[in-house]
Amino acid sequence: MCAWLWNRCLKGHASLEQASSGCESLWKESENEEDRNKDNPMMINQQPKKKLKIPVDAPKASDTVLAAFIWKNAEDLWGDFKHTDFGKIILPFTLLRRLECVLEPTREKVRETQAKFRDKGLDTALIMRQTAGLPFYNISQYSLATLGATKTKSNLEAYIAGFSDNARVIFDQFNFTDTIARLARADILFKICQNFANTDLHPDVVPDRVMSNIYEHLIRRFGSEVNEAAEDFMTPRDVVHLATTLLLDPDDALFRDNPGLIRTLYDPTCGTGGFLTDAMNHVDGFAAQGKAPPVLIPFGQELEPETHAVALANMLLRRLETEPARDLSANIAGPRSTLSQDAFAGQRFHYCLSNPPFGKKWEKDQVFVEREAKEMGFAGRFGAGTPRVSDGSMLFIQHLISKLELPKNGGGRAAIVLSGSPLFTGNAGQGESEIRRWLLENDLIDAIVALPTDIFFRTGIGTYIWLLDNNKPKVRQGKVQLIDATGMHSPMRKGEGNKRRYVSDEQAQDIARLYADFTPSENVRIVNFRDFGYRRIKVQRPLRLLIRITEEAIESFKASKPFTKLDAKEQKAWLAFLAKQDDAIRPYEWMETLVEAAKKAKVGKVSNPLYAALETAFGVRDATAPIIVDEYGEPWPDKELEDFENVPLGKSIDRHMDTEVLPHVPDAWVDTSYTDDRDGQVGKVGYEINFNRYFYKYVPPRDLHEIDAELKAVEAEIAALLNEVAA
Repeated sequence: MCAWLWNRCLKGHASLEQASSGCESLWKESENEEDRNKDNPMMINQQPKKKLKIPVDAPKASDTVLAAFIWKNAEDLWGDFKHTDFGKIILPFTLLRRLECVLEPTREKVRETQAKFRDKGLDTALIMRQTAGLPFYNISQYSLATLGATKTKSNLEAYIAGFSDNARVIFDQFNFTDTIARLARADILFKICQNFANTDLHPDVVPDRVMSNIYEHLIRRFGSEVNEAAEDFMTPRDVVHLATTLLLDPDDALFRDNPGLIRTLYDPTCGTGGFLTDAMNHVDGFAAQGKAPPVLIPFGQELEPETHAVALANMLLRRLETEPARDLSANIAGPRSTLSQDAFAGQRFHYCLSNPPFGKKWEKDQVFVEREAKEMGFAGRFGAGTPRVSDGSMLFIQHLISKLELPKNGGGRAAIVLSGSPLFTGNAGQGESEIRRWLLENDLIDAIVALPTDIFFRTGIGTYIWLLDNNKPKVRQGKVQLIDATGMHSPMRKGEGNKRRYVSDEQAQDIARLYADFTPSENVRIVNFRDFGYRRIKVQRPLRLLIRITEEAIESFKASKPFTKLDAKEQKAWLAFLAKQDDAIRPYEWMETLVEAAKKAKVGKVSNPLYAALETAFGVRDATAPIIVDEYGEPWPDKELEDFENVPLGKSIDRHMDTEVLPHVPDAWVDTSYTDDRDGQVGKVGYEINFNRYFYKYVPPRDLHEIDAELKAVEAEIAALLNEVAA
């Protein structure tokens, strides 16, 4: 069906949208069935007689159409494979065909060269790369089109083995050998190979950005198998483009004045390499201005094997104009965790981009991270502290800061996409707050952009782009720019998952202009970093107790831990003694009388824990009772009335108490023993970034008469419906 729709599209009888919609509809029907009859006429996939070239110059629907066309292979997989297996089959074939298309012009020459030097005892790898004019090659006699129908499995395995090491590792990470064997057992290996052999995926036909869209589209459709929860962490293209624009636009003048300038770019959670390729494409745009574009050398690390394989393939196909033979895939490390196995330890970069997974636990890295934080402090990556183990976002922020080029060398900038929790999670003195404190007091946060909701595939939550800079321009020093871009979005014609909105290129430029202007406006606030800070003080109130022995209180005393530790004889003696007491209300000092009486009655020794249990059980709080004081005449604090107040850093604690606390509780005082671990002053310093505080807009409540009228209308509608049911 997909092939039929696509052929109609090529002949002008169906639009791109119709082809896409038809394939999408066909796919949705399959999700409700585990098996398909492979002999069903609808599943028949006629092999094209000539190589199909995908019209990538079509409207934006072309991305979806290309994905749908590739997914026509699903028609051949139905019945023999579960739909959750499709991704692991189709993705590596897509990568294989793309590599093959790039190698095709020099394939024969490479084979001839290999045959010439095979028995010379030389390391031919360098010779092969020079011959191919690429950082990778293949010396096999086969291609997807020439595998043959009888020995397809062994020939395909030989074909994969013929790739250079840096390309072969891509297929190793997909466990492609097992995939080949499964397809062969299902007797559809040859057909799948032919499907891809007849599809032109050369970068000249399908540009990098379109291909990245396809990779990620395929991963989204089968994320649970290709990469567990991959879609949760995937950055939509519009968010990638916005973050890249915000990061690189400030250096436009630098790039114009220094043609061919070399800069490094790093993504510690690179996924399929979307941030890296978008940034490289961004600076390539300077070539259109008649100037040598800057050279961005990409570095990245990825945890998941399959997405790492896609990133490797992307970088294998990228070429630096100044150094075309350079293997950029060598800079993509993985699959391993950046937090516990930093592949670029000690290295620094001019630019960093990242979208770490939202709210992902870091317990697997916990031992390593906490050891590094303790042993290395600020000489390592996590000197500012560690957040709670349920969310590692602020570990990635610290990691990026450690990767920025030193200010003495010009400094570095980073853009990182985060959820809202790093803005405010954690009280003063806790890990998250201490990390924010370090970032703000060291002037490392340049700007934070609040993004629209519903722009990610698996979540509709609010997200933010943090821009970090360790060498801010003088005008920005000591300040943080907040940009509210929550209303700057466009509706999607057809959403995917939770993604119902996107940021258009024009809207991205508008946001970039707000950032560049650095001027307060309806959507922009320029905030001194200390305005985010506060001191969390402990406020105490005096203990006021009366003593009353009731049956309920005696039961409470019986349940206390000190009482249960007494032997049976002592317990019996205490209960008999207390039963003789009346339930009159007495002052707190009477406790001493009670204890003395117990001693005279020889009920047992009164230890400090037991005394505390008596006080807890028989003490009755009363705001009119006298204040209880210690031997020095100082009031005892009441733990149940203990409270905390956040005092802005620019405001004195005494003034805050006079205006905010004492008018309501005149007997309160500040606990001066509760001090900050770093500066030793009263109260613990904390920082939080509350966007609502700066962009809140008062909306007056609706008129009560209007609300009442609507309620009556709804009641009447419900009554009418009930009458219909009753009738």
